[in-house]
Amino acid sequence: MMIPFDEIKTVLLDMDGTILDKYFDDYFWEIHVPQKYAEKEKISFEDAQRILFSMYKAEEGTLNWTDIDFWTKKTGLDIFKLKKEVEHLINPHPDAEEFLKTVSSNGKRLYLLTNAHNKVMDLKLKKTGFYKYFHGVFTSFDMGYPKEKLEFWQRLREKVFFEPEYSIFVDDTEEILHTAKLSGIKLPILRGISSSRNKPKKSENFFTIMNFQELINL
Repeated sequence: MMIPFDEIKTVLLDMDGTILDKYFDDYFWEIHVPQKYAEKEKISFEDAQRILFSMYKAEEGTLNWTDIDFWTKKTGLDIFKLKKEVEHLINPHPDAEEFLKTVSSNGKRLYLLTNAHNKVMDLKLKKTGFYKYFHGVFTSFDMGYPKEKLEFWQRLREKVFFEPEYSIFVDDTEEILHTAKLSGIKLPILRGISSSRNKPKKSENFFTIMNFQELINL
């Protein structure tokens, strides 16, 4: 059951796929890294993809999944340097900044919660200029656990005071929304459009938005 936007006191937001277009991340891990890995290993692009996708899969849901230092060691590539090569592809969703402005001007508390590595989060927030809107930013590396784990949310409650019944959390991953709900977050919301290149998705389990304006209109 959603409550009117005016009554919401705290807004918790994911970064990649929620306020930023996930196309950057998809392109980076699925195309750019395999291209560089293929060159380094002198193998085909297809073989590089196959090897890397298998490596990625093995780390899904762990801190390693988004740990660029881990992937630098694992692949022998300077992952952060490669990120900077394609940073021109880092873009916010078209409706994101207007929403951030609205939330911050309405006196609500606004926090960013991301599984991204701190260096990557810093790169993206500086590129978009979004740092200024948040009262706090927290990565899974700050917490010691990814958002898929209850421990992340327990640590968050130790760092930030918020009333769960007057808070919303928006993410583009249902598994994370399930964990957030288990932790006591009353209003987990799915961002239905994570990448500008992919089809929108609708959840049977969570309130789904395609545009942040839908929240403001509640």
